[in-house]
Amino acid sequence: MNPNSGPRPAGRSLIRPGRVLLAFALAAGAGLASGCSRPAAPASAPAKGERYPLTGQILRIEPERKVLVVRHDEIKDYMPAMTMEFVVAAGDLAVAQVGQRIRADLVPAKDGGDFRLERIWPDDKVTTDTVAASALQLRQDTHTRGKNAYREVGEAVPEFALYDQSGRVSQSSRFRGKQIMLNFIFTRCPDAKMCPASTAKMISVQRLAREAGVKDLELVSITLDPAYDTPGVLREYADLRGIDTANFSFLTGPETAIRDLLTQFGVIAQFQGDILQHTLATLLIAPTGKIAHRTDGSAWDPQDFVAKMKRE
Repeated sequence: MNPNSGPRPAGRSLIRPGRVLLAFALAAGAGLASGCSRPAAPASAPAKGERYPLTGQILRIEPERKVLVVRHDEIKDYMPAMTMEFVVAAGDLAVAQVGQRIRADLVPAKDGGDFRLERIWPDDKVTTDTVAASALQLRQDTHTRGKNAYREVGEAVPEFALYDQSGRVSQSSRFRGKQIMLNFIFTRCPDAKMCPASTAKMISVQRLAREAGVKDLELVSITLDPAYDTPGVLREYADLRGIDTANFSFLTGPETAIRDLLTQFGVIAQFQGDILQHTLATLLIAPTGKIAHRTDGSAWDPQDFVAKMKRE
């Protein structure tokens, strides 16, 4: 498995899978916030226990049973190559395509139950090579910029290629000539005043901008949690909230790329024990590709951003 083709951790991961997570914000000029109450484990959290890396091809999709039929490669020291049925989450089912190559975690059946696939990622050569090459370029760019890695208002945003909530590669070049509203969230954030509030405000921006006649607007939320937030998880996150994804993309990809984007956009994510502390930033990017406006923290007004948007 190519470590640059997906969200395999490099160094300390942003999220430690299987542990309770807490999220925090930083208002402009303030320090990292104190903790919030521990949430219940999410219903869609990965099952604990054995996992086996799997690669294979989707042969059939059975939506009514929430099943993918996959012809998988040999799983060393566990199972020979064969065709099997696997139960998957709703988001993974929604993004699956017959004939698609995937990589995933196989979760063995327990007490006579069904085998499951979790953490499903596209695994065709073209997409993985595209994302890996972009991650390497972004890594080199961050290193070259050094102390000047942080992008100030007025500077151009970095180039990137990540996966969207449908499993397609989304390159930054796709947004050229459009206005972009961009932020960072993660789907397991338990604090209603943090990532959930930011997503709700992005939804408001989408509606208000449409009502105001703003043209060529794209909203982009990049995950802070690439080890967990696969395309299918992001798809389910959007579907459960009834989000119109016609111009609202949720992006994920290699952890190295995510970390470099955090550095270049001035977002901090760090651990104190098992608790993730992170700052929030929301940016408006002009059609020229330059940062036009930025606000830190979650106490921002959607109307303020819409008022700054270009109308044609």
